Amino acid sequence: MADWIFHLLNFALAALMYSLLGRIVLTAWLGGGSGHFIQRAFVRLTDPAIAAVRLVTPASVPAGLLLAFTLIWLIIVRVALVAGFASAGLLTMKAG
Repeated sequence: MADWIFHLLNFALAALMYSLLGRIVLTAWLGGGSGHFIQRAFVRLTDPAIAAVRLVTPASVPAGLLLAFTLIWLIIVRVALVAGFASAGLLTMKAG
């Protein structure tokens, strides 16, 4: 039963992580003030995660670096999720 919870959380974190990576690439390519639809969608999707990281990050950190910090934190959370489920014995690895 815990397998689907793990996979759902891992998928949501991966989707957020790759959306943030897309935002970083589009911001570098198009610029920060671009009004393209897809860039606005990435911004709207990733702003809550960036706001959470902004709470624990000093105000002197520039916005571009804050995006990188958010990506690093998401990677850390995904690794901690795998480690936590595996150490609790809730993550089963099935060979094909």
